[in-house]
Amino acid sequence: QVQLVESGGGLVQAGGSLRLSCAASGRTFSRYAMGWFRQAPGKEREFVAAVNWSNDRTTYVDSVKGRFTISRDGVKNTVSLQMNSLTPEDTAVYYCAASRGYTNSWSTNLPDYWGQGAQVTVSS
Repeated sequence: QVQLVESGGGLVQAGGSLRLSCAASGRTFSRYAMGWFRQAPGKEREFVAAVNWSNDRTTYVDSVKGRFTISRDGVKNTVSLQMNSLTPEDTAVYYCAASRGYTNSWSTNLPDYWGQGAQVTVSS
């Protein structure tokens, strides 16, 4: 069992930055690939970024490439999403996810565990 708790969301102006963190409980954190999804109002949940078990492979949705960076800390059992050059289109609830499998294309069916979500609002 893995429990995920996100933090770091908030309100930021366009062009600004935010860093989301996700704390994972359990001693099996290293066995899971970690990802971030987001869901904007009236839209389906979409994949944002993921990192594999050993923190040496990452994948991103095209719309955030070059702006967002995902990383994990195996000692602290955390995964972070650094978000730069934010735009109003990035406004969404961001969800941390853990998956036993890793792929370059994450669907919402892949994760085994989900966090409760963190609101990110980017004002124009």
